[in-house]
Amino acid sequence: MIVLGIETSCDETAAAVVEETADPQHPWRIRSNIVASQASIHQEWGGVVPELSARQHVRDICGVVRRALDEGGIGAYDAIAATQGPGLVGSLLVGLSFAKALAWARAVPFIPVHHLAGHIESLVLEHGELPLPAIVLVVSGGHTSLYRVPAAGRYELLGRTRDDAAGEAFDKVAKLLGLGYPGGPAIDCMARDGRDRAVPFPKTRLTHADRNAPELPGHRDFSFSGLKTSVLRHVTKRRAALGLAEGAPLPASDTADIAASFQRVVVETLLDRLFEVVRWYDARSVGIAGGVSANSRLRIEAAARAASRGLPVYIPALALSTDNAAMIAAAGLRRYRAGFRGSLQENAEATLRLT
Repeated sequence: MIVLGIETSCDETAAAVVEETADPQHPWRIRSNIVASQASIHQEWGGVVPELSARQHVRDICGVVRRALDEGGIGAYDAIAATQGPGLVGSLLVGLSFAKALAWARAVPFIPVHHLAGHIESLVLEHGELPLPAIVLVVSGGHTSLYRVPAAGRYELLGRTRDDAAGEAFDKVAKLLGLGYPGGPAIDCMARDGRDRAVPFPKTRLTHADRNAPELPGHRDFSFSGLKTSVLRHVTKRRAALGLAEGAPLPASDTADIAASFQRVVVETLLDRLFEVVRWYDARSVGIAGGVSANSRLRIEAAARAASRGLPVYIPALALSTDNAAMIAAAGLRRYRAGFRGSLQENAEATLRLT
């Protein structure tokens, strides 16, 4: 079976062709995976502008889908999968509407997909079926969540961020330091020249349940707003100490120290919580997916912690870490083989829940 996947949840217009294999351990193979990034468009604003993102998706989607089909070497496909949510609703509508129209015109099934299910299935797309049960950390610009995967295609939410996602914190701190957008790669690069304990930024540890989700114990959740505020206060005080004007760039050595210290706290916070949950649930494997999984320190420390516990850790290649359509096609195949068929009446949902 061959599936065309379409992803437009934020600022990447993506299309991919994924086909099933005869190997139950490695069930899917990527035939093409095309991504048109909008990073240069949003760079001057220091973050994604929803209206600009939706308009650019309209401009790019036909060419991106055509290129995915051409590089995949196919003229026909058996189903179309597209991201239904969560994400920017204007952006989601472009890909979802295009996919539904194409499914109707070609008389093939349409499969709406949750964006985070795509990130989780990117691990299988890269490494094959995971030893289950697995604990997966999905960490990106819009999401920081912990999921238990007790069986293939089943996802149980265990914890999530109460405020900023980790990737969002990276972007905001990078903007504060004058490092540009996207912030994650910029801070990762700058941190290599800094001292990671030069600034004693705090780690937030929640102990109480969220009133909006009392069923989730608070100690599994994340919070990065306090860390972001601490960085702002430190930068303000440092400028004053150096006699710099408000908004003036700090010396490169200061910027590197702040970037390294901030990155250390974020990575330790993510991994502390992840491996606590791994121990509580006696998981057989660990997964980390989403754009922030590309962070070099996160990858190195996750591998070290997993090795010390005798557990395999799975992280996708860089091309599958950020938003892409191959993961959406894979998640669509998972849903299709479980017997799910979508309706052409499905609508985009900016706050769609996975569980």
